[in-house]
Amino acid sequence: MNPLHFAAMPRRTFTAAALCVSCLASSTTVWAQDAKWPDRPVKVVVAFTAGGTTDIIARSVSIKLGEKLGQTFVIDNKPGAGGNIGTESVVRAAPDGHTFIINSVGPIAVNPWLYKSLPYDPLKELVPVVQIADVPNMLVVHPSVPANTFEEFVALLKSNPGKLNYGSTGVGTSSHLSSHMLAQRVGSQAVHVPYRGANALNDLLAGRLQFMFATIPSAIQHVKAGKLRALAVSSAKPSRSLPGVPTVQEKGYPGFEAGSWFGFFAPKGTPANVVAALNKAVNEVLPGLETQMINEGADPVGGTPELFSRFIQQESVKWKAIVEASGATAE
Repeated sequence: MNPLHFAAMPRRTFTAAALCVSCLASSTTVWAQDAKWPDRPVKVVVAFTAGGTTDIIARSVSIKLGEKLGQTFVIDNKPGAGGNIGTESVVRAAPDGHTFIINSVGPIAVNPWLYKSLPYDPLKELVPVVQIADVPNMLVVHPSVPANTFEEFVALLKSNPGKLNYGSTGVGTSSHLSSHMLAQRVGSQAVHVPYRGANALNDLLAGRLQFMFATIPSAIQHVKAGKLRALAVSSAKPSRSLPGVPTVQEKGYPGFEAGSWFGFFAPKGTPANVVAALNKAVNEVLPGLETQMINEGADPVGGTPELFSRFIQQESVKWKAIVEASGATAE
């Protein structure tokens, strides 16, 4: 419309036109909120390699979501930089309700303190949707290590400062910081050997490493097969997946809690109704996965987006202190 004609428009006509525009915008918003979701395949980014704990959990949940919602949930592995590459790809993704990430403690609560020049803030640029599971780390040793209990391992660590090697899935990951904290708490030292993803576990199985804190899903089958020995878990409570395996806390180290957790996140700006719909769907499929997840080493959680958001804020504060105390840095 010619701006001169617009300026000359009678007040009554102008008001009617404005109301029409307002109604049109409002109806468009209502249509977007009422449109069926999902209306095409949903991409679920995993910021780690296939076969790792995040990938295992993501695939199990995504299969059930696809069955429930009638659309395929496609896993897209984008590993690298401790999970930062995959995480940033979702931060930059269109918030159209068809791209999400199943992420873990590292990229969300640890990396912002580990990487000093991280080009995004996951706490501000991702929307927490729902926590899927808690996954404790477990202290595992190669069978050649002369320690059958946690107490025997601590004694071995104390009497051999700097002589035992431990692996991790990368600098600043929960597996790295769990071992670092344990060595500090017992007053000893051990040699950190960082790896990318699951390769650390392979070297532990081969006997090139003596111990590590591994997520239960990544190592539970090796423990059951006798290829590794589980001595303790890093959670506040014993794991339902490993009955009889003590916590580090109950063995005389109060406050030792350094497990992993996993949950759905969406790009900032994703419609609230989509976030609510995915949250509802995940909460509805988790009970059907409970037995499988516990057998694999994960404890299903669920809950509201608000509950997950508060939990993440608490985790960020906790891991900031741990990272600063360790002196770890990825840059």
